[in-house]
Amino acid sequence: MRAVISAQALPVAAALALSLLCAALLIAAPRPGLAQARPDARPAAGTEAAAGTEPPAMLVADRVFITRDRKLVAEGAVEAFQGDIRLSARRITFDRKTGQLTIEGPIRIDQGDRIIVLASAAEMDRGLRNGLLRGARMVFDQQVQLAALQMVRVGGRYTQLYKTTVTSCHVCADGRPPLWQIRARSVTHDQQERQLYFKGAQLRVLDVPVFYFPALRLPDPSLERATGFLIPTIRTTSQLSTGIRVPYFFRIGDHKDLTVTPYVSSRTKTLGLRYRQAFRRGRIELEGAFTRDKLIPGDNRGYFFGTGQFELNNRFKLNFDAKTASDNAYLVDYGLTEYDRLRSELELTRTTRDNALRAAVTHYDSLIDGEDESRLPTLITDFSFEQRIYPRPLGGELRLGIDQRNYHRTSGLNIFGRDVHRLTADAEWRRNWIFGPGLRADWIMGVSADRFDIQDDATYPGSIDRVTPRASLSLRYPMTRVSGGGVTHFLEPLVQIGWSDLSGAAAPIDESGFVEFDQGNLLSLSRFPSSDVREDGTTLAAGVNWARYTASGWQANATLGQVFRGLADPNFSTTSGLSGESSALLVAGQILMDRGLSLTGRSLLDDSLRFNKVEMRGAWSSQRTRVSGSYLWLGVDPVEGRTADVSEFWFDGSYRVSTTWTASANLRYDIADDSASSAGVGLTYRNECVTVDLSLNRRYTSSTSVEPSTDFGFTIALSGFAVESGTEKYRRSCGKS
Repeated sequence: MRAVISAQALPVAAALALSLLCAALLIAAPRPGLAQARPDARPAAGTEAAAGTEPPAMLVADRVFITRDRKLVAEGAVEAFQGDIRLSARRITFDRKTGQLTIEGPIRIDQGDRIIVLASAAEMDRGLRNGLLRGARMVFDQQVQLAALQMVRVGGRYTQLYKTTVTSCHVCADGRPPLWQIRARSVTHDQQERQLYFKGAQLRVLDVPVFYFPALRLPDPSLERATGFLIPTIRTTSQLSTGIRVPYFFRIGDHKDLTVTPYVSSRTKTLGLRYRQAFRRGRIELEGAFTRDKLIPGDNRGYFFGTGQFELNNRFKLNFDAKTASDNAYLVDYGLTEYDRLRSELELTRTTRDNALRAAVTHYDSLIDGEDESRLPTLITDFSFEQRIYPRPLGGELRLGIDQRNYHRTSGLNIFGRDVHRLTADAEWRRNWIFGPGLRADWIMGVSADRFDIQDDATYPGSIDRVTPRASLSLRYPMTRVSGGGVTHFLEPLVQIGWSDLSGAAAPIDESGFVEFDQGNLLSLSRFPSSDVREDGTTLAAGVNWARYTASGWQANATLGQVFRGLADPNFSTTSGLSGESSALLVAGQILMDRGLSLTGRSLLDDSLRFNKVEMRGAWSSQRTRVSGSYLWLGVDPVEGRTADVSEFWFDGSYRVSTTWTASANLRYDIADDSASSAGVGLTYRNECVTVDLSLNRRYTSSTSVEPSTDFGFTIALSGFAVESGTEKYRRSCGKS
């Protein structure tokens, strides 16, 4: 029977020895000082005891006894526990006279699941601040391991390893070298700062020396944020030649940091910056770059993006998003996110169960060559508020809202410089009933009032007032049936009768230039996206929803719908599907299969069953393959700015060739022009200790400021120190090759 002893149950000498034994667990476990601790980090050694919160210690062994010369001995599968730390050894001896603690191995020390120390033998002093471990190995996060002939504990803070090998690769027992390793004369681990200091270090790949570092510092893998270099990237483009990005990370504090990224090639000198800071109730992120290159000689180029989110008192939220670039081509030239227009916005919102408020100022910056920004509404101010009330005499729900929007163009030209201020007040009452076996009726009645103030456009009066009362009655009859095998069928016919009476002159259309007819607005009284245009007259909408679900996860759903009106609305374009007295037939559906396949589609068919719009998306994934694609077809529509058909196809996919190799490809193809817009391929090698990424991308489109270009990227990262740890499925096999 094994002995289980707690510190409270031992004699004074034994209790003292047991406390020292349990403290031995701190030999190699880094415990940061309070100034460096994260919120979830354990206090430094001694701080718990000072505060009177030292966790209880326990010793488990086959035999525990005191010898004639007053030595405490625990032997036979010895285990000591204190907090989340566990020590196991074959034999532990404490000499009270000399204060010497002798541990015979094999020794294993576990601190949670982050750090493991293995050794063959150890000798420590009474305070466990100094000592020697022989044949020692330190393992961080079950991946990065430091193996040394001996390990010395100094001052209770530093652990020195001599003739050390460091790697995160799987080490085979047959003596084959790991894929990469760092060999050093000595390595010092500072447990307070959680840093590793190397002297005389060599980086070896398959045991071949590649780089030599007289001195090298790396963060302890348990440290999440540390000042130092991040993963460099080599990038080759047809316009900027071959260059390298070397980011350097500055840890300014627990809640803010700065990343400086020089990018240098024969054709560019760029300095990139990113600043992040977290506050008690918000965060900001600012990034940008300053560039001098040969693409536009003599000019300063660059960009700036900034985002922030703050939670204010009384449920208010403040957000900002700022974007600007020096010229139309900069973002494309430097492989950043491609935009047609840059939107900057300052927004204040408040949302509760029964009301919603939003105030925003938005600015647009066009990056489209040949587009005259002075004729665009580049500055927009917006304010909206909606309140829900539940009147008991009427029942149902009453919604009261106000919406204000300003559009400003910098041009002073007539028509092209039009500025518009719109103010809308709206009241709407909603109520629903359920009859008999499930027939649902929804009643909506409301009225809206619009006021437009117009400047710099002689084709409209200075002000326009409109009033639009409206009402609708919708009926739905959902039905379900369960058949054999756990298959559920759902069928819901629906119909709506709607009426609205628009009184007042026509206003300029600045907000509703693009109209989409889909499942979301089939039963809407106005299918325009904003209030500058409203539907007028009597309408009848009819449709049906269908769905099928199986117990295995296979499901499908579809919607058919059409709208009929007394008079055609001239504000709907041809390809919107809503022009004429009867709309196009809306056909939409989705299929989700239990084997990773999903298909989604939506189309509009006219009276001759010809397509006005087609949109399809599909994705399939398995253990080795991931594929996704989209197809879009839009017909000619001058109202929406299309003078030719648009027919495009997007594809993105990857295939895991083996446990370590993954190939990927992407393509955007313009079917109407019979040419590719962009294409790319990639190859990734990843195992438990290294990740290598190769990519090749080609952009074929061009304009007056942007030329076709080819981009080649190369990145290599050593797992454990710089990237997320690998998983077991990537581990190298040690079998015969």
